[in-house]
Amino acid sequence: MTATTSSEPLAGVAVITGAASGLGAATAVRLRREGIAVAALDLHPARDVDLALEVDVRDGEAVERAIDRVEHELGAIRYLMTAAGVYELAPIGGIGVDGWRRMFAIHIDGTAKACRSVYPRMRERGVGAIVTIGSELALMGDPEAAHYAAAKGAIHALTKSLAAEAARSGVRVNCVAPGPADTPLLKPEMRSPEYVRSLVLQRIVRPDEVAETVAFLMLEPNNFVGAVLSPNAGAVV
Repeated sequence: MTATTSSEPLAGVAVITGAASGLGAATAVRLRREGIAVAALDLHPARDVDLALEVDVRDGEAVERAIDRVEHELGAIRYLMTAAGVYELAPIGGIGVDGWRRMFAIHIDGTAKACRSVYPRMRERGVGAIVTIGSELALMGDPEAAHYAAAKGAIHALTKSLAAEAARSGVRVNCVAPGPADTPLLKPEMRSPEYVRSLVLQRIVRPDEVAETVAFLMLEPNNFVGAVLSPNAGAVV
């Protein structure tokens, strides 16, 4: 998929949280092919970006400082992708208070803090696109990772709420809820031949396929508001 040609060339700046690896890194590569400058906010060094900032998305003040720096060094932010996340397996009785809080702090708090910092700037300019990263597990649940599924479900709800708030501002807000993707977060058991055969496509999702979905929501001229698109290889049909 390539971006649809319009009277206005693609330009501007994208911020991607969690851009050091996985879906965030793949999307950074995809957006830079379109001439978009990419700033990475991650705890780990990011490559193939225009500006890499070491940021803990749980720290709202640090996120705000990073966003200020992005706009000072690269220019106005037009795109935001919130991909920072963690994943772990545990039965609900084995998830301690700290485990619950950490999962929600990284996923929903981190997403909200990035949106809270970037969205008002987009709203003031009357243009922008935000894509959050949810999960197919928020659509179907996970018997071995309730805290992860719940945190991702909260991201889906936040996305729809912000989309409704932003609908008339010129800022589009949508969510991509990938299925099992070939990233460092994928557990070994989800790469097993037995699991892969259970998928309709009989393969796991490639990061570049998810990046294409993010790019579609960001770059194509569409009116999607509060949508949740789920490239998942048939894990959820």
